[in-house]
Amino acid sequence: MTFLEKLNSDLKEAMKARDEVRMNCIRQVKASVMNKEVAKKKTLSDDEVMEVIASLAKAHVESIDSFKKGNRPDLVGKEEAELAILKAYLPEQLSDEELRIIVEAAVKESGASAIKETGKVMGLIMPKVKGKADGGRINAIVREFLK
Repeated sequence: MTFLEKLNSDLKEAMKARDEVRMNCIRQVKASVMNKEVAKKKTLSDDEVMEVIASLAKAHVESIDSFKKGNRPDLVGKEEAELAILKAYLPEQLSDEELRIIVEAAVKESGASAIKETGKVMGLIMPKVKGKADGGRINAIVREFLK
């Protein structure tokens, strides 16, 4: 079963259960995937669909922060509910300890010793952790190692 087939199946279940939040969230994902397909003029692979979902999840995290700063608890709750639904489709995130092990190995492999070589280390790490960790978290850990 492809990712899009799973989304369609989950959308049908949400419609039967009359789960408005889940329905709207899955529809948002499907619309974003469709827009990306139109832009690329091809059908997206499961990895590309996961990237779309990850970018939507990141947008929800940013919205949650903004709504908290704006003292809008009603919107924070809605965004958090949708974020939980999106996270169910993403692979489990790596812990900081697991990331430190990967970063340490990449630093040794690349021979990097200064902050200006962060890009070289990130280039080795990102394909290994694709979708399992946020680039900002990884960058912060790399900077710890390259002080």
